[in-house]
Amino acid sequence: MLTRRHFTVSAAALFSQPIVSTMASARPTSDKSNWDAWDARITPADYDPATSNPWGLHRRFLPQRVQANAGLKPGDIHVDAVARYLYHIEEGGTAMRYGVAIAKGNLYEPGVYTIKRKTKWPTWTPTPAMIEREPDQYKQHEDGMNAGPSNPLGSRALYLFVGNRDTYLRIHGSPNPRSIGGRASSGCVRMVMAHINGLYDNVSTGVSAHLHAAEEHVTART
Repeated sequence: MLTRRHFTVSAAALFSQPIVSTMASARPTSDKSNWDAWDARITPADYDPATSNPWGLHRRFLPQRVQANAGLKPGDIHVDAVARYLYHIEEGGTAMRYGVAIAKGNLYEPGVYTIKRKTKWPTWTPTPAMIEREPDQYKQHEDGMNAGPSNPLGSRALYLFVGNRDTYLRIHGSPNPRSIGGRASSGCVRMVMAHINGLYDNVSTGVSAHLHAAEEHVTART
């Protein structure tokens, strides 16, 4: 004979587990209908890459076209970890130079990577290593964060791979532009969002990203 208690217990067992599973499997999203508005929000009025500077950066971190060193492959990216510059090598011996922030301490990982993916207004999920290292900061985001101007990956992201392995290193926009010129990230290379928006359209997947060691000066001269 089924009692009221049997029904209550059985119903709880039947319905509680699927609800928990559904909530746990939810993934962060990027709403494309907001992309244009977000781009407008992070781009200064009357934006001129060479002169616009509402972020208060040192002038040397504003985008500039410079002469590239000989022998560098057009399309590739080079990050000078000493000067905090990113160079995008162009045809004809020039490069576009941008100010960047690099990783804190020993989290910076020099090497040659392949850009196998690029994304507008990416979502973000901290890695297990980040959560373990700084749980107070990252544990709250372990299920991911929706795209938007406050997302740590900002407006654009270039994804760095070794072979077919995602390294979880990114070159990306940052909602913290005042970090440019410093060592601030957990491994990635940060850029001002308006700056990476300009770079993004000119970078092809399949090119190499060279993250040079912090002891090296690398690629260009003004």
